[in-house]
Amino acid sequence: MIDSVRKDAAPQGAGTLDSKAEEPRFRVNDFAVLLKPKIMSLVVFTGLVGILMAPGGADATTGLIALLCIAIGAGAAGAINMWYDRDIDLIMQRTQDRPIPAGRMNPKIALAYGVFLAIGSVIMMETHVGTMAAGLLAMTIFYYVIIYTAWLKRRTPQNIVIGGAAGAFPPLVGWVAVTGTIDPGAIALFMIIFLWTPPHSWALALYRTGDYAAAGVPMMPVVAGERETKRQMLIYTVLMIASTLAPTFLGVSGALYLATAVVLGAIFWVRTWRLWKVEGIEHAKPLFVFSIFYLFMIFLAMLADRLLFIPVF
Repeated sequence: MIDSVRKDAAPQGAGTLDSKAEEPRFRVNDFAVLLKPKIMSLVVFTGLVGILMAPGGADATTGLIALLCIAIGAGAAGAINMWYDRDIDLIMQRTQDRPIPAGRMNPKIALAYGVFLAIGSVIMMETHVGTMAAGLLAMTIFYYVIIYTAWLKRRTPQNIVIGGAAGAFPPLVGWVAVTGTIDPGAIALFMIIFLWTPPHSWALALYRTGDYAAAGVPMMPVVAGERETKRQMLIYTVLMIASTLAPTFLGVSGALYLATAVVLGAIFWVRTWRLWKVEGIEHAKPLFVFSIFYLFMIFLAMLADRLLFIPVF
């Protein structure tokens, strides 16, 4: 059934898309919308933390170029994702006003735009920062576009678990841009986002289950049901909270960060537990919103701790 999603959706969606693309109501800011700016802002911030937390520090020019490349690469992946998902975006209520399904942009232009930005960001990173950072950036784009979007998203309820690595790469890329090596501290930053992604994404999927079901996307609530989704969210929340302690034990962060991680982790756990205990999805959207705040504050605490570093051990 899942493998036939594109075939089933294509006749209706493709015709609508093609007819709308012939008479686009073009808006210049649609090129910015294609980059998924809300997602990009979090990606850029975590990438910045990776750059600033890396030992030794980078000169301002290298750091800014690396951050710009991370931003452009993330936007490029978003644009290509919107091109590929244009058929299901037309079906899902929350994505129908995106530039392609709304008929404001020709899909071919969106694809060319994404590919141009992807290649440009990698070349810029290679030229001005380093080969390893450029390779990681290229892998990040490839992982999001090919592994997650084209392969996993429509085939397995584990799409977010495995595909979540794509969103976890930016701080690793930032760290490597400074040091040229993948250190335990960089892996700790990667793991925090990787383990944060399932409870964050499944909270969204719980209150958008109808959208995903209509589009044939096998998100966990669609395939396994509400109760099993909540149970797995509890498991990943515990793993995520444990992972946030790693930077302190690795000597990357100190007491300020540790205290913040413990308090925020406790709040996250209480919210996830409440979602589990109460029937229905009433607490899913508030948890989703809080999860974004949570990740931002965890990484902000790392930066604050770097300025004030109070060792624990």
